[in-house]
Amino acid sequence: MSDATAAVRFENYLHFDGRAKEALAFYQSIFGGELAVMTWGDSPLPDRPGDPPADHVMHGRLGMGGWSIMACDQPGPYERPQGFRVAVGVGSVPEARRIFDALAAGGETVMPFQETFWSPGFGMVNDRFGTPWLVNSEEHGERA
Repeated sequence: MSDATAAVRFENYLHFDGRAKEALAFYQSIFGGELAVMTWGDSPLPDRPGDPPADHVMHGRLGMGGWSIMACDQPGPYERPQGFRVAVGVGSVPEARRIFDALAAGGETVMPFQETFWSPGFGMVNDRFGTPWLVNSEEHGERA
């Protein structure tokens, strides 16, 4: 691996339709971590016609150890997320189940949490904000 490749880090950047602050607080309640939010009203940029409302999130970040979820309220026309899933891998089946159930509350279960040939506990869900997730237990031995 080259030095340039070693410095590469992939992050999730989610867009919302005016609910980014609520979504980030929801994710913090599930995953913990440090939350930092800048609204359009907090921004040092001058107001411009067409800017989102002052209380909408310009940039938010929920940092959890070595990874983070970043988010904003989509400026311009909002499009529902598609073509990806935020993947969460955890060490134990009970923790994966807890995360899955929390994300599923008020959302839509796509694949119920269950044992698969690759995992003792796996499920897919679209949370109440429309964010698509997959939750995978990486534990070996214990089954869902």
